[in-house]
Amino acid sequence: MSQDSDLPPAKKFKTGSPLFPFSRKTVMLAGTRKSQIPVELQRRNLPIFQARAQLIGQLRQLDSVVLIGETGSGKTTQVPQYLYEAGIGRQGIIAVTQPRRVAAISLATRVSEEKKSELGKLVGYTVRFEDITSEETKIKFLTDGMLLREAIGDSLLRRYSSVILDEAHERTVHTDVLFGIVKAAQKKRKELGKSPLKVIIMSATMDVDQFSQYFNSAPVLYLEGRQHPIQIYYTKQPQSDYLQAALISVFQIHQEAPSSQDILVFLTGQEEIEAMTKTCRDIAKHLPDGQPQMMVMPLYASLPPSQQLRVFQGTPKGCRKVILSTNIGETSITITGIKYVIDTGMVKAKKYSPESSLEVLAVQRVSKAQAWQRTGRAGREDSGVCYRLYTEDEFEKFDKMTIPEIQRCNLASVMLQLLALKIPNVLTFDFMSKPSPDTIQAAIEQLHLLGAIERKEDQIILTPLGRKMAAFPLEPRFSKTILLSPKFHCTEEILSIISLLSVDSVLYNPPSKRDEIQAVRKKFISSEGDHITLLNIYRAFKNLGKSKDWCRENFVNSRNMTLVSDVRSQLRNICIKMSMPIESSRTDLVNIRQCLAHGLFMNTAELQSDGTYTTTSTRQPVAIHPSSVLFHCKPACVVYNELLHTSKCYMRDLCVVDADWLYDAAPEYFRRKLKTAKN
Repeated sequence: MSQDSDLPPAKKFKTGSPLFPFSRKTVMLAGTRKSQIPVELQRRNLPIFQARAQLIGQLRQLDSVVLIGETGSGKTTQVPQYLYEAGIGRQGIIAVTQPRRVAAISLATRVSEEKKSELGKLVGYTVRFEDITSEETKIKFLTDGMLLREAIGDSLLRRYSSVILDEAHERTVHTDVLFGIVKAAQKKRKELGKSPLKVIIMSATMDVDQFSQYFNSAPVLYLEGRQHPIQIYYTKQPQSDYLQAALISVFQIHQEAPSSQDILVFLTGQEEIEAMTKTCRDIAKHLPDGQPQMMVMPLYASLPPSQQLRVFQGTPKGCRKVILSTNIGETSITITGIKYVIDTGMVKAKKYSPESSLEVLAVQRVSKAQAWQRTGRAGREDSGVCYRLYTEDEFEKFDKMTIPEIQRCNLASVMLQLLALKIPNVLTFDFMSKPSPDTIQAAIEQLHLLGAIERKEDQIILTPLGRKMAAFPLEPRFSKTILLSPKFHCTEEILSIISLLSVDSVLYNPPSKRDEIQAVRKKFISSEGDHITLLNIYRAFKNLGKSKDWCRENFVNSRNMTLVSDVRSQLRNICIKMSMPIESSRTDLVNIRQCLAHGLFMNTAELQSDGTYTTTSTRQPVAIHPSSVLFHCKPACVVYNELLHTSKCYMRDLCVVDADWLYDAAPEYFRRKLKTAKN
């Protein structure tokens, strides 16, 4: 399957094609500041500054508060500074949690600049595998997952005087678990007569009543943003091909709008974005003279940082910026110059079915809340325009809010964390949005199969193995794989492989260089699968002194590769603390594959007589993803890292294994699965 097969070839596109009919609506949404103004003046110009004194007065009195601030109001950067400057809770640290690491890092950098302080001193950040804080740190930005890990060591969060839960509407798994943990810590500290814990829940949009109710009827404070009118256009007819519709919209705007007005397009993932980037660039080369130049810029999480930063840079005169982004562009960042937003109405999100034990990444409709977030990107600095590539009737059928991730994902990691937090009864944990009993039971069953838990008199408790698994900031199956590795004498290699799977892709695959990429990568490819291929790439990177030039020549993301090294050294330190023997299997790859089979045995698929694959656990038809080195092969049995659902269900990151190893890994499980299959 070619990566750009979904898009029309450039030569078929006629620049004079009329834009399909839209109907129009105008709304007022938040705008924000111009970035050229000096920092101190920018702070004073923010809408929140007008409410500073009143806000500090309220925050001084209240233990819990829900703060609704329109995008651009300044709440995320200013509220922690106001607390610090007013001396509220100065005896502890002010924590500001973020769902995404990129936001935690960029916000900490921004606030440290505003405080004229070196990053890591007064203002710092902690994200997975990176801690830029010191004894002096009083304002700390961190991912919600990191605060959760701290709670395992101290459930009362004694180091903190205030916890600000930001971007709460994103409702990631970690955020939802953190709500319960912070609420319990606040209550317990009060009961024990300890210093109070102030909890501030912040968001641009959310179900206010639900949050207020959950945090013991906490008062809701509203902050205004700047209002700029945004015209919204809906299509008059449903669009069967949103990529084609987006492409036509981009070039129609490009023909008619002044070159200083930039375009932001929301797509669903890296492959889609890379393919459309290539198509847009091809078409732009053949536009008639006199039309502005077009700079097409992709934006997605695994893009090298230097390329991510290009979207924030100004464009030369007579040139238009067109940014093709995943939902990373919805809330975490502000890109200046955007006048037009094209919303395909689609997003790639996780879906989990406890019946089939399948967790898949699938393309689906956004919620109304997400659609409004996207629309708001057009009105940050001035009036804007949003083209919605769906009808108004279709929009009315969208879910009001995004379904919280906790209700649509595998909960094995969550349950392991809750047990490590010594929650008295994980089955009755105080979730704001309770997952289904089936999903909770499926997670318990998985942890049981991995040997992490046991039942004693109706109580679920961690086994010694489970306690060790919880020490790693990883999915339980990856923790188990590392803990099994000494048995197979390949801990060094397994640490490298798990680290490679724990960061965004280290491979950079621009579609325009496909032949060149295949030629340079040939030397790393292993017939035994993607895990071994990745290991070969990491070994070469390490042996050549972690060279950036080598990364560039081999289309490897150097920052992600450096992150792999950092992740690996931290995981290795955890192993050393546990007194684990750390050996290398050197050239013996069988040991490594056996260890992967024993750790990932729940993610296996077998070749059928008709040449297709089905998963061993649920007999789900699956296919090898085109990006896999095994795409043109037909191994009898494989383990895979994840399933991705697009036109069909694809397995990603595969390793060839022997069926016998799987029976050794979990004999009872596979006997049961075989019986089910025969029935």
